[in-house]
Amino acid sequence: MFEQITAFIGGVGNAGALVVMGIFIGTLLIVYGFFGGLIAQNPVGRRYHNGKSVTRKSSFEAGILNNADVDPKGFMKALMPQNREKRTQIRRQLLNAGIVGSNAVAKFYTVRIAMALGLPAIYLLLLVMRQATLLPLPEALGDMIDGQSRLVTYYILTALLLFGYVMPSLWLRAKVDERQLEISETFPNALDLMVVAVEAGLGFDAAMTRVSNEMEITAPAISQEFRLVQLEVSAGGDREKAMLDMARRTNVDEVTSFAGVILQSIQFGTSVSDALTTYATEMRITRELKAQEMANKLPVKMSGVMASLMLPALFLLILGPIAIRWVNTFGG
Repeated sequence: MFEQITAFIGGVGNAGALVVMGIFIGTLLIVYGFFGGLIAQNPVGRRYHNGKSVTRKSSFEAGILNNADVDPKGFMKALMPQNREKRTQIRRQLLNAGIVGSNAVAKFYTVRIAMALGLPAIYLLLLVMRQATLLPLPEALGDMIDGQSRLVTYYILTALLLFGYVMPSLWLRAKVDERQLEISETFPNALDLMVVAVEAGLGFDAAMTRVSNEMEITAPAISQEFRLVQLEVSAGGDREKAMLDMARRTNVDEVTSFAGVILQSIQFGTSVSDALTTYATEMRITRELKAQEMANKLPVKMSGVMASLMLPALFLLILGPIAIRWVNTFGG
């Protein structure tokens, strides 16, 4: 196997040898950095876990005691950007996607670099094993791989590198959009349930905890956000900061308005129950208006589809007899 790899490197030339060697060394460094990034960097969190056995409900709560934004140290400086603003932007996107925990940003960049170097490395291994006749492939695919030139190989390696580097960002963006849509759709139901709990005699904190427990399966995103707010308040944090952090994490207009209504109610000493009832009524009206808007857009969208399906048939019915008469008159 080593002789086959050596022969392959000699066939691709000095540039190919440098590429293979760089990918091999980079893969080793990435593995080292990945496992180093998995180790918790917060000594308070480590002492807490070593001294007391804690059972957590979900991985969302696992990073509360750990600092999610730490300056890169050691080898991680080569993987993560030194600009704090860029790391903060990625951290905000991870929070919007519901991904928290120790060194979440470092793990994201580690996965990105691993995919960027791992995909070309796998393709090079595929080429080596194909030349060594150790990997049977379908005839069409085998002929395509065997017949490709060196320039095409470089193009494929570059495309795989770019794909592996960009794919984690695209996945994160899709995850953020999916979670925000889930929060927007389930938040009115959570608010109605909170109004019922408050009117039944529960306090605001107890009502939020109860809603979090009740909607853990049907609306996990809202449940996680409510639970995190209560954990921050229970740990001695400021309620205003906890509510604003929830609005910032979700980045959803409904949640931001909800946080503003609750904070204003607490600040001016008005009834939280009345504020929740009024806001829930406005939410139901807004939800109904959105449904009516979508229903009013439906005929316009259907008209385009119906026109695209009906126009060919109409043209055929109108122009078909004319074409037949023209052929019978001038074709004979």
